[in-house]
Amino acid sequence: MRMIHSIQEYKEWRNNVSSVAFVPTMGNLHEGHLALVQRAKAEADNVVVSIFVNRLQFGQGEDFDKYPRTLEQDAAKLRDAGVAVLFAPDERELYPNVTQQYHVEPPNLQNELCGVFRPNHFRGVATVVTKLFNIIQADVACFGKKDYQQLTIIQGMVRDLNMPIRIVPVDTGRAADGLALSSRNQYLSEAERTQAPELYQQLKWVVAQLQSGNQHYTALENSVKSTLSSNGWVVDYVEIRESGSLNVARVGDKHLVVLAAARLGNTRLIDNLECHL
Repeated sequence: MRMIHSIQEYKEWRNNVSSVAFVPTMGNLHEGHLALVQRAKAEADNVVVSIFVNRLQFGQGEDFDKYPRTLEQDAAKLRDAGVAVLFAPDERELYPNVTQQYHVEPPNLQNELCGVFRPNHFRGVATVVTKLFNIIQADVACFGKKDYQQLTIIQGMVRDLNMPIRIVPVDTGRAADGLALSSRNQYLSEAERTQAPELYQQLKWVVAQLQSGNQHYTALENSVKSTLSSNGWVVDYVEIRESGSLNVARVGDKHLVVLAAARLGNTRLIDNLECHL
């Protein structure tokens, strides 16, 4: 595996290889990231993984400075996984003007769901992903479904801006007890980690209700909120949406996704489950 820190060096490498599959990350890699790498290996001759902690997608009071930087450990995992290139630029390399003057502005979906609680987050995501797409020049990019809103926004951006790249959604990686794999899980206390799979169990219950014909979406959402709140969670949202657009679900929609975000102690967890009727 080759570790590259500069855009110029990467471009020189890219000019001499065939197809590329890309996995953008912020590092602190876990098995969910490595599952994206494995899927990428099936999509192209070369896999490129980026590690860059993107300041633009962190809001006020969020953990940009405390976000774990584990480049050496991450590089070892990627080397073992058969990655061709680890692209790990520093902030000045990716943002040479320090302050980014031009941004990619997603549609109003950016202000819903997680966007209510993380203003400008998805603008920061869309901007850095666009920059990385322009640099990496990949044929395909793999994104996890755990960040379902992010995935939907990226898919729409690629479609609307005619970006020459194919987006491959990859199923959420989960621990044996169902908890969605996330770098944030390491912040959970032992007791919180035992309780954390409850979020997934509640989503499974909603999907079972939908599949049984229950169309009382608001009542289902409120039931999950109440259950989680009574067990000590602080719920940001639980919503049933149409899975393709993330529009609010209407009775008769056949392709749904149940999305939730809630805090357990100081840790904010997100998860979702698709439901096809």
